[in-house]
Amino acid sequence: MNKVWIFIGFLFLLSNQLTAQKRAFAIADLYDIKAVSDPQISPDGKSIAFVVTSYCLEKGTSNSDIYMIDANGGKPRQLTTDEKADTHPRWSPDGTQLMFLSTRKDGQQIWLLPVGLGEPKQLTTISTEVADPEWSPDGTSIVFNTDVFPECGADDSCNQKINDNLENGPLQAHMADELLFRHWNYYTDGKYTHTMVLDVATGDVRDMTPGKYNSPPFSLGGGTGYTISPDNRELCFVSKQVKNPAESTNNDIFVVPMKGGNPVNITAGNKAYDSDPQYSPDGEYIAYIKQVIPTFEADRFRLALYNRKTGSSVELTPDFDNNVSSFVWAPNSKSIYFIAEERGYYPLYRVQVPSGKLEKIEHVNALAGIAISPNSKWITFVDRRVGKPTELFRADVNGKNLQQLTFVNQTVVDNVDIRPAEQIWVKGADGQDIHTFIVKPHNFDPTKKYPLIVNVHGGPQMQWSDSFRGDWQVYPGAGYVVAFPNPHGSTGYGQEFTAAISKDWSGKVIEDVLDVTEHLATLDYIDPDRIGAMGWSWGGYAIDWLEGHNENGLFKCFVSMMGVYDLRAMYSATEELWFPEWDLGGAPWNSDIYQTMSPSNFVEKFKTPMLIITGERDYRVPYTQSLELFTDLQKMGVPSRIIVFKNDGHWPDFVKSMPFYYNAHLDWFHQYLGGGAAPYDMTKMWRNEAFEDN
Repeated sequence: MNKVWIFIGFLFLLSNQLTAQKRAFAIADLYDIKAVSDPQISPDGKSIAFVVTSYCLEKGTSNSDIYMIDANGGKPRQLTTDEKADTHPRWSPDGTQLMFLSTRKDGQQIWLLPVGLGEPKQLTTISTEVADPEWSPDGTSIVFNTDVFPECGADDSCNQKINDNLENGPLQAHMADELLFRHWNYYTDGKYTHTMVLDVATGDVRDMTPGKYNSPPFSLGGGTGYTISPDNRELCFVSKQVKNPAESTNNDIFVVPMKGGNPVNITAGNKAYDSDPQYSPDGEYIAYIKQVIPTFEADRFRLALYNRKTGSSVELTPDFDNNVSSFVWAPNSKSIYFIAEERGYYPLYRVQVPSGKLEKIEHVNALAGIAISPNSKWITFVDRRVGKPTELFRADVNGKNLQQLTFVNQTVVDNVDIRPAEQIWVKGADGQDIHTFIVKPHNFDPTKKYPLIVNVHGGPQMQWSDSFRGDWQVYPGAGYVVAFPNPHGSTGYGQEFTAAISKDWSGKVIEDVLDVTEHLATLDYIDPDRIGAMGWSWGGYAIDWLEGHNENGLFKCFVSMMGVYDLRAMYSATEELWFPEWDLGGAPWNSDIYQTMSPSNFVEKFKTPMLIITGERDYRVPYTQSLELFTDLQKMGVPSRIIVFKNDGHWPDFVKSMPFYYNAHLDWFHQYLGGGAAPYDMTKMWRNEAFEDN
């Protein structure tokens, strides 16, 4: 036994020595890391196509290319090399061609690449551009989404004429007669998303979802919003066909003959959310995601099954108490694999069809990109951890024989100290255990004391997870301990825990954040006099609230990003009204929450230095919220700075804006917490002079 402990101690010392030989993670290192995404298995199961995205910090650019690797591993082969983005590879049913999207000409269009020898050829020149294309099962058609004027439909010349008049005509204005006229970071200007069918042989295009409806509706992530029956006779699509789309989450699923006809709503009985349909490979079922509480966007996402013969639906996961985030059928139609949100991870589950028998696939943390081999024996997926950048993996369908297929980030891993996460549980509100990730600094020494940054997530119904992110590395690389709590309202800890934040924004969740921070302040390696906090979106709300409730001076500085500040103003300026109407108990004229829980009503208590970051094209949390906050801080004489990204929405552009974002954080934290300084001069970076000498 003593020999075992001596060996373990040797491994620990060796690990520390290897880490010490690596350099600390810096902003520039983040942009040397490539992203791997969208793996697609060939019809014969022998190859996997996928996308690799690389970045250039100095130029503020990115580029995506398509690669292919043998299903058993080996050296990947780069299939596209254009300076424009090539994404979304899809094998033709016979395996002879790869369809992909490219921005190399005429905006984003469909291109075809012969597998083997041959050059890619452009297939479409559609003025409204192309999104989410998929092959029909017989390979004769391609279905895709695009934004059109409903009076034009598939008439491209009509769409182009109206669009040119709006963008280039003498009148530069937006006009609307109903809500949801702008969304996320764009104005709709009378356009609706429709699903089209392209005849590959003739080039003819038909509008499958005509009318003044979004089919499919806007979605952050998720699938294409449509699916094609295995016999190629039917299109199934998602549409929101309600009178008040800004106040409703009632997406429904429709089916329509591929040759045309009247769509039939197969989920009309559910007045809540239905989405992401997928036919079973044998054509017997349509699986989809559903919620059951209307207007509650954080209701639990359930996996449901529609029987095409009987017209009945059943829930496949009635006792599963966390979200089903995405799923895919096994090719043999006997089971469905889905990714769940669970206690800071994204494990893979398998549910038998139609019995509903559920089992967890051990050893697989499938963050995205699940694909199953044609013989239903193995899977491929994308994974990343806090200490491990994105790569492509393979395992058998039971999670055994796990194999890393790509090593595109190995050079960075070998030379840079990419810090892993530790985990603790802290008692919070109502005696609940609050899961918290902690990332310690480069060359961490437990005998020293470090400044602490507490990062509050947005959503608010989401989870911090053990997955690679820039802010989990940049700040520890500069000498900070960073903590990521999952307080009340977080997903992955049961639906009751998730729902607890609604109508209680300033209650249990804030108590959780404070309890975690106060616990961390007692740790030997934390300096209790150098604690700051940051938060994005709803996390920005938490920071704004703490600004007016920091009486004991626990926090020495704050950073609020895209944060909610004045609840009354927020309601009337945001676009998706169903969210505040549920989470804040109604509209401002019939809910007192807009007054009692608004950070803007505690201005007289503001005293803690704050950095504010926002985007001028943020229509979810309009940037005017940040302008109001900055004005009030300045009027109270509180040291404060505002940064407005003029071309960005709720998420700053990763390569054009986020370097400045990270640098601004380090500059602010260094000033008030005394950690590592920002690598670039703020003024020079702001004026785009930071890299002139490089």
